[in-house]
Amino acid sequence: MLVKEFRVILPVTVEEYQVAQLYSVAEASKNETGGGEGIEVLKNEPFDNYPLLGGKYCKGQYTYKIYHLKSKVPAYIRLLAPEGSLEVHEEAWNAYPYCRTVISAHELTGDKLKMREVVTIDISNDPVKPADYKPSEDPTKFKSEKTGRGPLVGPQWWKKCDPVMTCYKLVTCEFKWFGLQTRIEKFIQDVERRLFTNFHRQVFCWMDRWHGLTMEDIRRLEDKTKEELDQQRQVGEVRGTKGE
Repeated sequence: MLVKEFRVILPVTVEEYQVAQLYSVAEASKNETGGGEGIEVLKNEPFDNYPLLGGKYCKGQYTYKIYHLKSKVPAYIRLLAPEGSLEVHEEAWNAYPYCRTVISAHELTGDKLKMREVVTIDISNDPVKPADYKPSEDPTKFKSEKTGRGPLVGPQWWKKCDPVMTCYKLVTCEFKWFGLQTRIEKFIQDVERRLFTNFHRQVFCWMDRWHGLTMEDIRRLEDKTKEELDQQRQVGEVRGTKGE
């Protein structure tokens, strides 16, 4: 089992991040969908009476998605995986600012806390793969017209930013297949870091698109995006992140 706590520092407020994250998830989903693969949204609805963080949060938004991933995993996994098995089912209970997989202190047991590795993600200075790089999504080049924030330049740029917040992402991987466990668990954690880095670069560089939107705007965008994803999955070519 591999347990990693990713910490992403962002020049936004906690309140802004709620809109920024949801907007960017919707837009990024379209960039990853096409040619029979991508993201399928089955449910996106309010929930009540589902306790999170020991009952501190019980209401929010529930989503159920299927990720169709065939070309997005390494060749050795495609060779071993049975037909139709390269799908990931994701359920999320988002009671912002807490989520079932994003919880302050995470309520880890002593053993898991000892296993946990803390990884800080610097969206400005951490390297990205050449295939992932876009000048328009480079925090060292972007300056927000609406807020005046950016570009994010230099080491520890966050010490010069106001506002600033940290997003905590806890990822626990356990793959029970003798001979492949270590390799697959490392692959999953490496993919998560890549996704968190690229996604939050987009969150920042898309600031002028989402800043000022309301949650009502976001829900309308999500409904429209679901329709677009259903259409995109059926046509065109595979898009977005590719396996190696």
